[in-house]
Amino acid sequence: MNSTFTTILRIILALGLLVFGLNKFIGFMPAPELPETAGNFMQSLKATGYVLPIVGALEIFIGFLLLIKKWVPFALLLLAPISVNIVLFHLFLDLPGIAGAIVVTVINIILIYKYWKVYRPLFQY
Repeated sequence: MNSTFTTILRIILALGLLVFGLNKFIGFMPAPELPETAGNFMQSLKATGYVLPIVGALEIFIGFLLLIKKWVPFALLLLAPISVNIVLFHLFLDLPGIAGAIVVTVINIILIYKYWKVYRPLFQY
């Protein structure tokens, strides 16, 4: 599980999550231009006052765990529903922006596969 390839993917994913998670709090990257339906959806999430900060905090937490290589299987499980939602958002509301979502999801799947021995007991009865 400590191959150079796995390490590189883990660090790339960690840095991406840290950057985008921190951006939800600090706002150092401008928001991309979104189609009207996607923009309305993001505005409604922002209006709740809690969804985006929680997602941002989770991204930072997961990115930090991946970066320091602590509880990596747990971090990858936490990331799975987030990455699925990112793909679904782009699939249904912003198809031109789906490339980054696919990259995050594919890296997450590859890393989950690399740690599959850890997850195997979850699927035994």
